[in-house]
Amino acid sequence: MVRSMTGFGRGEASDERHRFTAEVRAVNHRYLDITIRMPRKLNLFESNIRALMKQYTGRGKADLTITAEDLSGDDRALRYQESVARQYLDYCRQMSEDLGIENDMTVSKLAAMPDVFVMQEDEGEEESLWPLLSQALMQAGEALAAQKAAEGQRLADDILGKLAGMEEAVARIEECSPETVREYQTKLTGKIQELLGDETVDESRILTEAAIYADKVCVDEETVRLKSHIHQMQDTLTGTGEGAGRKLDFLAQEMNREANTTLSKCSDMEISSIAISLKTEIEKIREQVQNIE
Repeated sequence: MVRSMTGFGRGEASDERHRFTAEVRAVNHRYLDITIRMPRKLNLFESNIRALMKQYTGRGKADLTITAEDLSGDDRALRYQESVARQYLDYCRQMSEDLGIENDMTVSKLAAMPDVFVMQEDEGEEESLWPLLSQALMQAGEALAAQKAAEGQRLADDILGKLAGMEEAVARIEECSPETVREYQTKLTGKIQELLGDETVDESRILTEAAIYADKVCVDEETVRLKSHIHQMQDTLTGTGEGAGRKLDFLAQEMNREANTTLSKCSDMEISSIAISLKTEIEKIREQVQNIE
């Protein structure tokens, strides 16, 4: 199934103590790039979070935001940092000796210094958060994947419609190409007869010139390759393969190459017009393909 690179997903999970909310936004990008914004206490889960989100997005830039709420209010405790307090006290004593001033440090002053007392999560609390957090992440990932699939199907339907029109255009070029050579042969015969008057026209020379012209304007190889690329793209769009975006982009480039060659070879106005229309449709397809994962 073809999936778009753009989408949004949101998930939420809670119990009696915590509530986690995860929101992920994905846009086009050449490679997979996941940016995570979350509370510091969840940093230990970063590798798990990235591994989980990769299940829902294969390519594109994904911005994931995780918020955490404490519903109980009793999972934080005041901690006394003895080593920090001792450093403050030692430096105060050293300042007193170096500067020759009174050391008036008291317990109340020391307690007011930064980081002497800190609020910390209960030990072991972080590890127990993953089951609940992963629920919110999976909900967000599944919602994102659903949007990607829906948008991908719309893109596929649009491109398939354009490819059907391109098949008809290529078939028309194949019909017009032999007629172009016959018209050239007729015009060449008429001009020679006009120049020579009643003299006999050398049929073999006319056939030779027509053959040379036919070789110059022949687009059989180009139309065969165009049809092959169109069919490959149709198969890719309707298949179940993952990561179709890069293959579709390559096929679109190859189709554009064949359309350019066809346009440069032909001198017939109708074929030129069809080739220009093909290039226009191919460019539209290339723009759509940039959105496919």
